[in-house]
This record gives sequence, structure tokens and C-alpha cells, in this order.
Amino acid sequence: MIADDLDAAVAAPAIRRAPEPAAAHNGELHRELDWKGAFWASSGVPAGVLLTMGGIAATIGQPVWVVFIASILMGFIQSFVYAEIAGLYPHKSGGASVYGAAAWLPYSKFVAPISVWCNWLAWSPVLALGTSLAAGYVMASLFPPTAAINTWHITLADLGFIREGLTLRINSVAIIGAGFLLLTFALQHHGAARAASAQKILGIACLAPLILVGVVPLVTGDLPSDHLFPLLPLVRDAAGTVHFGSWDIYGITVLMGAMFGAGWSTYGFETAVCYTREFRNPARDTPRALIASGLLCILIFALVPLAFQASLGLEGMLTPGIYDGSGVALALARIVGGGVVVSNIFITMLILSLLLIVMTSMMGSSRTLYQASVDGWLPKYLARVNPHGAPTAAMWTDLGFNLLLLLTSDYFAVLMISNVCYMVFNFLNLQSGWIHRIDRAGWERPFRCPTWLLATGAVFGFVNMAFMGAGADVWGKNTLRNGLIAVLLIVPVFLFRHFVQDKGRFPVRAEGVAEPPTVRRAGVLPWVALLACVLVVAVAHAVARLPLH
Repeated sequence: MIADDLDAAVAAPAIRRAPEPAAAHNGELHRELDWKGAFWASSGVPAGVLLTMGGIAATIGQPVWVVFIASILMGFIQSFVYAEIAGLYPHKSGGASVYGAAAWLPYSKFVAPISVWCNWLAWSPVLALGTSLAAGYVMASLFPPTAAINTWHITLADLGFIREGLTLRINSVAIIGAGFLLLTFALQHHGAARAASAQKILGIACLAPLILVGVVPLVTGDLPSDHLFPLLPLVRDAAGTVHFGSWDIYGITVLMGAMFGAGWSTYGFETAVCYTREFRNPARDTPRALIASGLLCILIFALVPLAFQASLGLEGMLTPGIYDGSGVALALARIVGGGVVVSNIFITMLILSLLLIVMTSMMGSSRTLYQASVDGWLPKYLARVNPHGAPTAAMWTDLGFNLLLLLTSDYFAVLMISNVCYMVFNFLNLQSGWIHRIDRAGWERPFRCPTWLLATGAVFGFVNMAFMGAGADVWGKNTLRNGLIAVLLIVPVFLFRHFVQDKGRFPVRAEGVAEPPTVRRAGVLPWVALLACVLVVAVAHAVARLPLH
């Protein structure tokens, strides 16, 4: 059924395509990549389960494995919308947000850059999160928790106005994490094709432990039902005692928060379309890369949380190291058995897995900055590339931003604030699918998403807004407010680029290759969608009830 629809979609006749620019030359990205290279370039996404699984498990309890399965299936359905809109712009890099922003541009100069900005601000912090967690694993392997090297720090600033207890500080984890960041930067200096080759080697070695974690319990039958059921949320009473709750308004709010948190990692394989401008054959390679990456993520995100939950049980999930991620690697190592040597080898491979997702994030997010600069939304300097075709100005910006994030004392707080941005991007992009279909009905679509999947993706956009409205503050007071402030930070940046640097006109190059339609055929429908989005977030936030912590 679905396969038949997809075959027909790919074979659908075309009428017209977006104009293709002249051949690449120095100063542009190079066409050196095929879909397999993009698959390996995005193969770090499954390691995102290491960044979010512990915190979500410690928050909702035993339903965590169901949450991840539901979330990755939602992400896979959404990806077909991204595959279609990416095919409209084979000359653009930067990922789904860039292609989606082109749909919104005729309706508002300001909504389009918000989409791109939110996508970058959601993915860029992976650099700090991944390297800090990897650094924490290194420290835990070498030194006992009470060692002075683990406890020393120098406080630089108090950020309590953002979140209670948040500070900027220098410690051992920040220093080691900075070293990891510089290493990943160096590996990508010679362009996407060489970086993808390095990631292929890392990916084969590093995805193995995640697959083992998911498969071993299925083979051995070590999935105790009392660790998986009942599917009831955790609640904490006024005394701090943890017990099973019920699916009342408090339990549903926690579930919404868990789905909100899971989406940040499970939806992430859309980064496979960041490399359209670097594909040798964009029409063939874009959907193949996206669907292959999605299938890999379904395997990892479905099996690993299931095995993780079955191994830990309720008591194990409540240990502090599970919530902050520092104890996740050791917990996963126990699933495959073995002694100290096997555990250390396993943890080393998981550290490399985290570096893999850091490389994936730097490759994708830097290309988002690059294309946003080319299109006239972000400052001009971000469009500079080196002779190898790597967007080094954007990569240096990513590096500097994340060196600052490495100094923050609560990485999970940063993640969830950035996730508000990611859900805003997700909504705008899923709605762009039907806007493109209406406004650019005659453009060639190398991949045409079945209409029922396009409509389902649009509905999922509103579902994700409900997750955000009700569930963001599950991760800390004012998370939703802080995230929405982060969304609006693009406004002064765009005003500077558009009205100061470009004197109120978009670059000729961008207008020439992505010409907006003379008639906005969708009429008021995009604005109706935005208004409905605001109402969904407001209502969901109003009816949510946070459990006691």
C-alpha cells in the first residue's frame, strides 16, 4: 500500500522545476556527495538517544519505550513532507528549514527566517551537549566521583534569571569538551565528502553498540514485564516520594512533556536533506538519503529505549546519573554483559557515538547558516566557504557559540529551551508542504509525497505544538517562555542583514534561483494556520498541570 503510493509518487510526471544556477565554482559548495554519503553524514542522529533517553525515562517512568516508538514513527511520517520540498530546490543547501522557509517568504519576510533560525538554534547545541556528555564519560572512566578534578570549577556568571541554579563556569568537562569540538571541526575542514567518509568509519564502529543493546535482550528474552508494565506515569508527592500515577491531567501533562523531549532526537534525521546542494544527483539522492536515515533511526529509537527500560526498572531510572545522562553509558554496558574490560570498550564506543552526532550536527547546522546567508536572512560573512567547499565561516560560528554553551552548568536546560525552537521550526516546515503544493503546483517534484501523508504531516505540526505548549515547562519553570524569547532573537539579526546590509532587497542570486510566485494562491490559509498554532499552544499551556517535584 504505502510502497505502491511511493513508487507512483516518484514516477509522477513533472511540469516545471525551480531554476538551476550555473555550475558550482570557487566560493560555493561542491557536488561531491551521493545518498550513501549523506546517510553516513547523518548516521550520528541515532546517538541522540543517549542525550535524551535518561532524562525522559526519569521523568515519565515505564512508558518511556512507548514514547520513543510513537515519536520516531511520527518523525518518519513527517520526513516524507521534507523529501518533497527538498526536491523543489536542488540548488540549495541547509536542510528542510531552508526549503520550508521559501514557502513562507511570499507571505512574510519575517516568518521565513524564523524557520531557518529555529532549526539552527535547535541543532547547534548538540555540539556542546554531545561533547560534554562524552567528556563526562571520560572523566567517569578515569577518576572516582569524589576526585578533586571532578569537583573543581570556576564560576564566571550567574544565569539564575534564565533558570534557577544556572551558571557559566569552567571545569574539567568543559575543557575536554572543547578539545572534542576542535577535533570535529578539523575533520570537516575538507568538505562534506571527506567528512562523510570519516563518519562512515565511525558510524560502523559506533552504531554497533546501540544495535547490540537493542538486539541482545530480544535474543536472550531478558525483558521482564514488571519493568515495562504497567504503563503509568511517575508522580512525586509533596514529600518527594515517587510512585505510579494515573492518566489524569497531571499524567497527561508529563506524557506531553515526554513527547516534546523525545521529538528533539527522534525527528533529527531530517538533517539528511541538508546536503541537497552537494549531491551529484539531488533528485535521486535526497529522498533515498532521508528514507534510509529514517529506517536506521526507527531501529535504534524503538529497540534501545525498550532494552534500557527493561534493564533498569523503575528504581534504576531514578538514580541521578540517569537524568543527567552521566550514568546512561554504564547502564547500557550492563545490558550486553561482560566484565570491566568489556564495559570500558563499550563506553569508549559510546563516546565515539556521541562524537558522531556532534559531527552530524556541525555539518548540518553550518550548512543551514550558510544557505540562510546566501538567501539574505543572516549576516553576509556566513556565506564564505574554503577552497574545499566547506562553509568554514558558519563552522567557526557554530564552534564559538558552543564553546560558550560548554560553560553552562545545566546542559539539559539548554537542550529543552532549544527544543522549543525545534518544534516551532517543525510546525512551519510541515505547513510549508501544503503551501508549496498550492503555490508551486507546476514545479517539478522528483519525489511527490502522497497527499494523505502530506495532510498527516500538517496535522502532526499542530500535535507537536500541543506537546510544546503543555509539556515544555515539565522540564523546568519558564522553559516555554525562554524558548519563545530565543525564537524571536532572529528579528534584530534579520533586520540588520535585510535593511542595513542589503538595503531592503533580497540578494539577486537568491531571487534568481528561488523565484516566489506572482500570485499567492494559498491566500489567507497560511495566516489562518499561524493563528491556529498560537491558539493550540495557548490552550495547551493553560490546561496543563505540572505534577509536584
